[in-house]
Amino acid sequence: MSSPVSSDGTDRATTKRQRLENPSGFLHLARHESVPLVIDALLDLPPGREVNKTELADHAGVTRQTVGAHVDLLVETEVLEPVPGTTPTRYRLAESAVVRELLELNSALGAATE
Repeated sequence: MSSPVSSDGTDRATTKRQRLENPSGFLHLARHESVPLVIDALLDLPPGREVNKTELADHAGVTRQTVGAHVDLLVETEVLEPVPGTTPTRYRLAESAVVRELLELNSALGAATE
């Protein structure tokens, strides 16, 4: 059985595989099932709130190991920033263009669903 073909004649499975192998910025974050849950939890925190991995995991409804697996990605993409001088390391929502855009998107989507 062959893969379904899109309206432009390309094989959908090939296109999907290429997208996953070369993700856009959004897909780079969202392709990990639990990352959107962690980001949603971060956006739900009061501004400036600091959390450790366990607190963030509890707030997101995922395990501490899951948060630990994605912390580097969230720091690299300027969603999360470590709080200097904290042991164990605490984190907060980064003050970055990425976070500003996430907050704006989150607000717009919230308004659209009301």
